[in-house]
Formats: sequence, C-alpha cells, structure tokens
Amino acid sequence: MAVQIAVLDDWQDVARQVVDWTVLDAIGQVSFLHDFPADNASIAERLQAFQLICVMRERTRFDEDLLRRLPNLKLLVTGGMRNAALDLKAAAALGIQVSGSDSYKHAAPELTWALIMAATRNLLAEANALRAGQWQQGLGGDLHGKTLGILGLGSIGQKVAQFGQAFGMRVIAWSENLTPERAAAVAVTHVSKQQLFEQADVLSVHLVLSDRSHGLVDAQALSWMKPHALLVNTARGPIVDESALIKALQKRQLGGAALDVFEQEPLPAHHPFRTLDNVLATPHVGYVSQQNYQLFFSQMIEDIQAWSAGAPIRLLT
Repeated sequence: MAVQIAVLDDWQDVARQVVDWTVLDAIGQVSFLHDFPADNASIAERLQAFQLICVMRERTRFDEDLLRRLPNLKLLVTGGMRNAALDLKAAAALGIQVSGSDSYKHAAPELTWALIMAATRNLLAEANALRAGQWQQGLGGDLHGKTLGILGLGSIGQKVAQFGQAFGMRVIAWSENLTPERAAAVAVTHVSKQQLFEQADVLSVHLVLSDRSHGLVDAQALSWMKPHALLVNTARGPIVDESALIKALQKRQLGGAALDVFEQEPLPAHHPFRTLDNVLATPHVGYVSQQNYQLFFSQMIEDIQAWSAGAPIRLLT
C-alpha cells in the first residue's frame, strides 16, 4: 500500500506549484489539505490515514494530545529547523521522527526593512490616497542620521543592522546575552535595555521566542520609547505584550508600530491592529517568499526521500 503524505498549512495554495511533488510518486500519494478545523479531535480525524505530514512553521500545533491521536504517523516534516508548534519530546516518545529544512536567510531581514521604509515614509496611506484620486497627504519621516535599535543581534538582527548602516543610521543593540565585543565586531554599539528603548528612533525585534523573551517588550519598555519612535516586530508576536502595545498606540505614546507577527494568528477579524491608523500590519509574510518556499518544500521532499530510504536527514528529534 502506498504511503499517504499530507501537506498542511498551505494557506496561499501555492505548495503544489512551487516544487515538483511527482518525484514522490514512487514513495506514496501526496494530498494537499486546506482549512482544516482547529480542534484536535477534528484534525486527528482528518489526518488519521497519513503516515507522513508536512507542516509550515507555527501554523498547526502538534501537541502531545494530537500526536497520540495519530497512531499511523511516522514522520513530521517542517519548514525550517525550529518549530515551536511541535512537541518534539512527545514525538520522540511516540516514535515519530521530525525533520526540518534550511531557510533562505534574507527573507525576514528584507521584509523587516520594507516595513521600516513603508512606515517611515507613510507609503500605504500615500499609495491609497493616490488610488482614491488624491495627492500628497503628509510628510514622510527620515532614516539617515537616526538611531536604529536592534533587540537581539543574531543572524537576522545583524542583517537589519547592516541595512541601517547602509542608510546612514546609528545602530545600537541589546539582548541578555549580547556582549560589547560581539556588538563591536559588526560595528554596532552595545547599550543597556533601557538605553535601547530610550534612544531608538526605530526599534526592531529579532529575538527567538522563549520563556525569557516572552513579554519582554512590556508596558515599562514601551514607556521608555520616544513619542515619535517606531516599533517593528517581525520575530514572534508574544515577545511583545500586545495589550500594552495597543494601549500605547491608542494613547499616542509612541509614533507607530510595524508588525508582521501576532499573539494569535491568523489575526482575529476585529483586532485593533486591523484598524489603528498608526499600525502597519502584514499577515506573517516574513518567511513567505518564492526562494524560501522553494527551499522549504524541496528539502521537505528530500527529507521524505531520505526517510523512505531508511536514512533520515535533518532530524529535530
């Protein structure tokens, strides 16, 4: 009997076009599933027949309860080498292997800079006004000579820092593990957490979500920001205290926010981030790019082929 392979989380319905899935015909049958229910019982019923499941990062949650409801599941394959929505410990205990993929490292930094540019120059409002038959609506901001604050100077944070430097910005950074020496190595000034929020004209979040970083950008941190400052988050929604940010934006305590990630995704229909005029929000598209999806799905196929050959690769468990 052919192995049954499910491809989930393809919200844009692009997976079947990005790569050639027919190379898996010799292994099994590939099914592309869309808009499945969110509760574990319904998901388990839908996925009962599948031995291999391909998922996208942080979209469908495979907790221990769901994994136990899928006795036929042998391999989970995820885009990227990190997926907080997968209970790796439970998977290992149940004998379910989990493989990942590499990531196109430029997708998130490029989206971050696009948001910074668009929010600073008020591009969305200007473009919409032009479509409505109007002309110049206001004054855009400037980046040259301003201070860019980086919260988390890892690989993505460093690329965003380089963009800022290319635009003539002073770049500062802080995280709990960052040292002055590591910051100086990439021509960035190390500061304290309070100094980062106080001095930044643009503050961009680039931390991994963890117990330490959850809610790190809280009401106190937001209160330190300049009244014209822009907060940018393309990392993970829960790093920012969402209710505190909404209050700060409603009270005009900071200039605005450019957000690609949220506490709950997809963002609820009546969420304030959909309507606040000082928010530029995008639907978690930081990693949703042609090159990244080609890499994700092509390596998912490689993972399945390697597993079928008895030599699994890129294992997360």
